[in-house]
Amino acid sequence: MSEHPFQAVFQTFAKVSNSVQTHLSNLIGQPHHTSPTTKAPLISVSSSSKVGPSENDSTHLQPQDIIYKGKSATPVTKEGLGRATWTFLHTLAAQYPDNPTRQQKKDVKELMAILSRMYPCKECADHFSEILRTNPVQAGSHAEFSQWLCHVHNTVNRSLNKVVFPCERVDARWGKLECEHRACDVLGSTNTFGYKTY
Repeated sequence: MSEHPFQAVFQTFAKVSNSVQTHLSNLIGQPHHTSPTTKAPLISVSSSSKVGPSENDSTHLQPQDIIYKGKSATPVTKEGLGRATWTFLHTLAAQYPDNPTRQQKKDVKELMAILSRMYPCKECADHFSEILRTNPVQAGSHAEFSQWLCHVHNTVNRSLNKVVFPCERVDARWGKLECEHRACDVLGSTNTFGYKTY
């Protein structure tokens, strides 16, 4: 085996880290210079008395530098939380396997149940719980889960007098993530006996 088993994970983490660093740089108004060979940490909090990053070093940020840079920070809105949640769920559905294991099916159903109990908007959580009672999770395949989720999202949209999305276009809208070496696939690990464990 010439490739380290976690190499794809590390590469994906590096890309995510770089993206977060870019967004943080935009947030605090500091330029972010990237290169494919950059190995600097995303953020390191030093123990020095330095209050902020130097002119040439945007990787050593103090917590107050992220929060207070002339930009007003506001809490997320209910609508913003909803959009982020639907983005996550549709992206998960897009990555969901065509032939999921029993554990993957169980996990998806449990995730939906947890959302219906712990979602930070009680009104939304209660509504989602009611939707789940009348529309049990369908997670037997990628297509089944994606279509079920689209149907559920449209149920929520109708209740909010929003536009209904044509579910036949769900894969075109929420296609698979583009990741090298299938690093974004929903996969389990293989134990020493060669069986998949989830």
